[in-house]
Amino acid sequence: MLEGIKVLSFTHFLQGPAAVQMLADAGADVIKIEPPGGAFERSWSGFDAFKEGVSIFFLLGNRNQRSLSLDLRNEKAKEIVLHMVREANVLVENYRPGVLERLGFGYEDMKAVNPRLVYCSCSGYGSSGPYLKRPGQDMLLQAMSGMTMLSGGADAPPTPVGSAIVDQHAAALAAFGVVSALLSRQRTGRGALVESNLLNAALDLQIEPFTYYLNKGRLWARTDPPLGSRFHPAPYGIYRTADGWIAISLTPISQMAAALDYPKLAAFNDPKDPMRRRDEIHHIVYERVQSRKTAEWMEIFDAHNIWYAPVNDYEEVETDPQVAHNNMIMTIEHPQAGEVRLLAHPVRYDGEAPPLRRLPPRQGEHTREILAELGYAADEIDALSDGGIAITNKAAS
Repeated sequence: MLEGIKVLSFTHFLQGPAAVQMLADAGADVIKIEPPGGAFERSWSGFDAFKEGVSIFFLLGNRNQRSLSLDLRNEKAKEIVLHMVREANVLVENYRPGVLERLGFGYEDMKAVNPRLVYCSCSGYGSSGPYLKRPGQDMLLQAMSGMTMLSGGADAPPTPVGSAIVDQHAAALAAFGVVSALLSRQRTGRGALVESNLLNAALDLQIEPFTYYLNKGRLWARTDPPLGSRFHPAPYGIYRTADGWIAISLTPISQMAAALDYPKLAAFNDPKDPMRRRDEIHHIVYERVQSRKTAEWMEIFDAHNIWYAPVNDYEEVETDPQVAHNNMIMTIEHPQAGEVRLLAHPVRYDGEAPPLRRLPPRQGEHTREILAELGYAADEIDALSDGGIAITNKAAS
């Protein structure tokens, strides 16, 4: 798919690494350029998740890549980067705005070196504007984009989604932008500047509710108990059962009345005004569903063609038969961490997931290999390594 495409990755944290991992999974030769101290995600992990000193946060976003570790403050290291830029197809970066420009690796500088280069910049808010210097982090963007106000009960505090969904969506948009620019380059012969930022990604994730607001005004208020949407009619959301929870979505009132054995509910239906008696419908369903166990409701809902799903914790997700069928959990054998389980690439190509070609690299693992490909002799590589300019795996260990 992307075999023959060389990508230079100046990325760290999650947004940038997740974007280039998608390109790497699709076959691109991704070279991760790390500072002498290593990429940030090598020394940090959420949940304090380390195995034998190896960050799981690093392992989840850096497979199928090579590591070249350079001290970019050194002019010889900059010469190495410029050498690579001349033959690269893509450069992806998510440093703070202005950092690469000060190092001499901004878009305009790189365009002058290689006019065919696709340069992708990932940021929190974009490359300009009043929020340029603000910290761009997933939860912060959920808050400022309105996302934390969408769900929960009427009196509940604003609640962020418990996963870095904005980072991951911005990463997918960046990868999509890179592939689109590469396709355009085939026709025009010119590279392009691709920009993906967390703010735009957070708004794009809310394309349905925010667009409704823009055209019809304030969304329906949050309810108590919480109704799972501020723009869907009831029933919609997570409902308590006698022994757990069940999700119900987009179900005609007549079918819901039959499933709940509550004929009066059918009279509440008003297709011309879905808001009519919305709270009342929601409360009736909420109370009735508590009378039976989840497994009983699943059987009843199947019989009445109700749209529903069990509410799973990760223990149930891990053993879910469809998750297993989709082969979404992969196991790797890491030389230091041992057996590590990761999520596989989400897209299938001709029915197959892209293979694992390279384990997430040790810092500077491929420094010698990459420099040799660039034409550096063994004694030159030794001198760069001894001088701390190009960090090899031996020096980094």
